[in-house]
Amino acid sequence: MPVTYTPIASQTLSSAAASVTFSSIPSTYTDLVLVCNAKNDTAANQRLQLNFNGDYAFSYSYTRLYGSGTAAISDRFSAESVIDLGFFGGTNTTGYLQSITNIQNYSNATTFKPVLNRWNSQAGASGAQYTAVVIGLWRNTSTINTLALSFNSANIAAGSTFTLYGIKAA
Repeated sequence: MPVTYTPIASQTLSSAAASVTFSSIPSTYTDLVLVCNAKNDTAANQRLQLNFNGDYAFSYSYTRLYGSGTAAISDRFSAESVIDLGFFGGTNTTGYLQSITNIQNYSNATTFKPVLNRWNSQAGASGAQYTAVVIGLWRNTSTINTLALSFNSANIAAGSTFTLYGIKAA
């Protein structure tokens, strides 16, 4: 079986940061995989957000399906400035939001960019475990050469890790 995942870059935060950015992403792969293990540095509920090439022009849409073990929820967002990759409960001080995101056809300059994300986190004082799938689309045909991650209104906490992989056509 051929090796198809190639690590492009990895970051582990030694101190809190407003965002994590991967830039100068080579266009030599067919797809990207982003693996995150993150939490915020506040006591507030936060959403981990993804942006491509600094485009905040409301060109993202996504559908989120998630559950907590007691309820299943779905919601749809269009004309957004980012794609939410998951949420993290602020009163949870020890756990992390785990997220794996597939970004398909990122280097194809003739198609929009589909995103498939799976995440898991513990939220709130109840300690409810949330699991979700997010299906998104960046409605832009530009090649993705930069991606940025941030929480909606908090810093990313020290100890958070992020790894970006390129997938070669098998």
